[in-house]
Amino acid sequence: PDLTGHEKFGLGNVKYNISGIHVTAVELPSASISLLPGSGIKLVIGNASLTIDMNWNIRTWMFKDSGRSMVHISKVFVTAIFSTPLDNTDPASISLTSCRTTSGDIDIKLNGKS
Repeated sequence: PDLTGHEKFGLGNVKYNISGIHVTAVELPSASISLLPGSGIKLVIGNASLTIDMNWNIRTWMFKDSGRSMVHISKVFVTAIFSTPLDNTDPASISLTSCRTTSGDIDIKLNGKS
């Protein structure tokens, strides 16, 4: 979904809109799934990366600008625990009980009119 909002900086407000968000690349060089006896499933993703392209525009009382942006997030590590029901009444049921995510580097490139 698009992101729209405003933030107050110094003497004025900055209105922003981020739209056309597209994930263009995902790399999962290290991923594993293991069973946790009696409780669920553990998912571990290591050293992943993600590239996102988007449109952006900002407006202040002094200027406005818009353009395209590319965001590359790397060194992403995720550990998630999913619980599953202990009985077989609803085998499709699964819920997230724990999730920890860290990222190492974020590179943002803005291309605008100014």
